[in-house]
Amino acid sequence: MFSLAQFSGTFHGFARFARSLASRSACSLPILSAAFLVAAVGQPTLFAQEAPPNPDAPTVNKIEPPNWWVGFTPEVMLLLSGKHLETKHAECNLITVKVLRTQSSAAGDYLFVWLKIGADTRSGTLICRLTTATGTTSFELPLAARKPTIGRFQGLAANDVMYLIMPDRFANGDPSNDEPADRPGSHDRARPRAYHGGDLRGITEHLPYLKDLGVTTLWLTPIVKNATTDEYHGYGGADLYAVDPHLGSVEDYQQLVAEAHKLHMKIFFDAVPNHVGPKHPWVNDPPLPDWFHGTKEHHVQSFTPVHGSFYGKPDLPNSDLFELLVDPHAPDRLKRNSTEGWFFGLLPDMNTENPIVAQYLLQNDIWWTETSGLDGFRIDTFAYIDRKFWTGWHAGLRKLYPNFFTVGEVFHPDPSVASRFEGGQRSWDGVDTGLTTLFDFPMYFVLRDVLLRDAPAGRIADVLRHDSLYPRPHLLMPFFANHDVTRFASEKGSSPAKLKLAFGLTLTLRGIPELYYGDEIAMPGGGDPDNRRDFPGGWKEDPRSAFTPEGRTAEQQAIFAYVQNLLRIRREHPALQSGALWHLGSDASSYVFLRETEDERILVAFNKSDQPVEVRIPLNDTPAKGVTTATPLLGEATATFHPNEVILTLPPESLSILSLQ
Repeated sequence: MFSLAQFSGTFHGFARFARSLASRSACSLPILSAAFLVAAVGQPTLFAQEAPPNPDAPTVNKIEPPNWWVGFTPEVMLLLSGKHLETKHAECNLITVKVLRTQSSAAGDYLFVWLKIGADTRSGTLICRLTTATGTTSFELPLAARKPTIGRFQGLAANDVMYLIMPDRFANGDPSNDEPADRPGSHDRARPRAYHGGDLRGITEHLPYLKDLGVTTLWLTPIVKNATTDEYHGYGGADLYAVDPHLGSVEDYQQLVAEAHKLHMKIFFDAVPNHVGPKHPWVNDPPLPDWFHGTKEHHVQSFTPVHGSFYGKPDLPNSDLFELLVDPHAPDRLKRNSTEGWFFGLLPDMNTENPIVAQYLLQNDIWWTETSGLDGFRIDTFAYIDRKFWTGWHAGLRKLYPNFFTVGEVFHPDPSVASRFEGGQRSWDGVDTGLTTLFDFPMYFVLRDVLLRDAPAGRIADVLRHDSLYPRPHLLMPFFANHDVTRFASEKGSSPAKLKLAFGLTLTLRGIPELYYGDEIAMPGGGDPDNRRDFPGGWKEDPRSAFTPEGRTAEQQAIFAYVQNLLRIRREHPALQSGALWHLGSDASSYVFLRETEDERILVAFNKSDQPVEVRIPLNDTPAKGVTTATPLLGEATATFHPNEVILTLPPESLSILSLQ
């Protein structure tokens, strides 16, 4: 039995506790009115009654970023989403963390909070209280210690080879996430634009296949959460701090990166700061009036207002007129569609000139890097963003990761245009983008023209002569296929022999090559989305698995073995990774070049003709001077040496690699 004094003390103590709770969070904790009554058995019983909810009380539904690190950045900007967040005062429970300032949206649906994190702040959970005219609320921000950086944030080296994967189309490692509860009807392998079930676990499970093939780096198309039933590709982000539930979880991504690193492989993240998806909550309720370029109802499209004839050129498919962006004589009116237009008139264009938007995007990419330990960024639609943004973005990134590697997409065939976007130089506008390197789209266009459209082989040398325009041509990424173009095997005029030639050139020219998933087994496919078919064997119900030699057809195995052998030769010969490239011979049907280091000289001879070709190569005043023998590494070309000259006999449609002594 409680005495009256005991009861009175208990009641008043609880009342103080209840008042404390109410003052801490008017939004999420009920205001309690309580009394202890003595029950029939003589024990006190607590009855709680909820006061009517305050419809104007502040609420916090989401915090971006959801966590941060101590001993990392001196400041962090938080974006809170909720209701009635017109904050008059904000404070946190750690004396080492200060609220520098806040800024709420006009409707109170968003609140920006800038925090200064002292150098002596320890890991734990930061609790901050917000006070508004209608009440108070609080939020929590976990602050963690950083993981060791060894083996993380590795960037790329000359001996790397990148392999592009669309996670939804590679392998299904977790069938339970094929159709998330909030996305009914999104999974259907029979529909080309639906989700097919591939995920992060599927990639992790097949890392040994990729290691055996010989690639070293995986570029995954975006893994962030999308919102519609047909955004399997990932480029329509609706939550930039979450993994799309079709693909798994943040933990699955962390596991993929960790397992890849164990195999001495690397992971590149596909960053898309240019735009978000049409279903992102911001589209109807932006955090700031100028969060986007324009609004859902009023915006310009990304298509330029003039055509190729402006510069006396024909219009090119899949290539915008980026000449305008590097032309010192082009007024802003002609550039605005490219830098401010909604991509395809559909994808909301981020206003990267706004410093708050720029900080949000930079922090988001820092968060993914630090959370997972990834090794670099492939940057989507690089040319469509104001160049000054890239200067600040790269500077902020490299303060934390000095050797971080970024590869930009500039879909254009002209080296004089593409080269202007690479970092390490100040263009006429005084801007250095900071970009490490570019995908070599000019070489992509030429390889397809030479191999499929009867363009002269000498055009390869013509692209290479423009290397003087790039600060770091040895880091360019040659490729012949990606997720935006028709599969090489399905192009008009293609053949297994020409596919081998495409691999041969890509893996022996200067730079760090990129390959597209499935090309190593000659996967067919037309235009988007047919060029994004499921990798055979990635699903348990598939009748055959191209992940194993016994599951491949004879043609698939022939291409796979050829690519695997090429990758082995490249791996074993540093001259093919980082050696200087020298033209030795070039004409309509053949191109012969040398890759040279201090320790070795490798000759590569390409013949596109359907007939044998004899090529006479003078050796005087070339790095091949004095060579007397050649050891074949690949192919059936023969070399006959004479004083100061070598005569090469090249088989039809062939690429041969010879080690010179």
